[in-house]
Amino acid sequence: MDLDLKQMVAMVDIISEEKNLPKETVIDVIQQAIAAAWRKDNGDKDMDVRCELDLNSGEADVYVVREVIEDDVAYNPATEIPQSEAGGKAIGDHVEEKHRVTSFGRVASQTAKQVVLQRLRDAERDAVLAMFEDRIGEVVNGTVARVEPKVVRIDLGKATGIMPRSEQIEGEFYAVGSRIKVYIKQIDRNERGAQLILSRGCKEFIEYLFRQEVPEIEAGAVEIKAIAREAGRRTKIAVAAVVPGIDPVGTFVGGRGVRVQAVMNEIGDREKIDIVNWSDNLSEYIREALSPAEIQTVEIEGNRAKVYVENEQQSYIAIGRSGQNVRLASQLTGIELDIEIAKKVAKKKKKNVEDSLLSALDEAEDETIDTDAEGEEVEGADTDAE
Repeated sequence: MDLDLKQMVAMVDIISEEKNLPKETVIDVIQQAIAAAWRKDNGDKDMDVRCELDLNSGEADVYVVREVIEDDVAYNPATEIPQSEAGGKAIGDHVEEKHRVTSFGRVASQTAKQVVLQRLRDAERDAVLAMFEDRIGEVVNGTVARVEPKVVRIDLGKATGIMPRSEQIEGEFYAVGSRIKVYIKQIDRNERGAQLILSRGCKEFIEYLFRQEVPEIEAGAVEIKAIAREAGRRTKIAVAAVVPGIDPVGTFVGGRGVRVQAVMNEIGDREKIDIVNWSDNLSEYIREALSPAEIQTVEIEGNRAKVYVENEQQSYIAIGRSGQNVRLASQLTGIELDIEIAKKVAKKKKKNVEDSLLSALDEAEDETIDTDAEGEEVEGADTDAE
């Protein structure tokens, strides 16, 4: 079975138009296929082979590239050539050996076909993904195409993206065919090709949802300062007013909580959302971030802070179940927080002061009584004298 090169050349324009790919890309794919097929029939898998295709004649030449090495040294004939056989080339240079391509055997022809199909698929996918490079950071609507153990594949129309488990909302169920919103996070390129990475579990997704519900953000009246999130469990958002006189927390919550509820309807009621006031006073900001815990004092030292609470109950609230509250508060503030129970030294001192005051009052009262008593005796003596 021969590979008809002229037929392949004639198909370049058709393939380019059908796949919406540049002509140069299609030619490069065909040249890679010819090189792979020639290697299969005539060479070694380690060979560095490139191909040049003449579109006018339909002929192709392949070039085997070898590195020049020192004489009398063991070498790999597939990739290396001794200097004495390199035609005057210096050690480290490369020599190209030209071969005219005429025909391929059955196995090589099948290899070429597979390479063309695979490379065209890769090129087509890369071209589509390139369209999404300018849309990274947007939220788009998609359809759940397939649910796998580690990823969920989302059909976006012209492209398919994947949502890894780390980017999913914990506990959320994804049904094939259902419509969902996803955040375009990045395009991941590796040796296996390019993948469009989507997310519903990132904090940017939460920020987008609030921007849709709170028009005051776009108006510049309020802003989101920081977000800490554990998708499916809890989110903390620090907000601030840009325009004086505006309640930022109330603005984000909305009348009767309609705005925050709209966000929760998208991500699920299992995930709780705490909206707190941001402050440039770090101690105050930490208190807000740890709400609903009641904080006594905050001692900040560098990038760490000791937070003192009144008792065990407040300590449990500040830390949260499985350390969630303090963990999110640390992410929100950028400060490592240590929760400690305050010693009751202050109360003892207060009690001692109160005791001292009572004792002083008692002594003063005793002196008053003694004085009164003495006064009565003097008056009595004067009466007797009279």
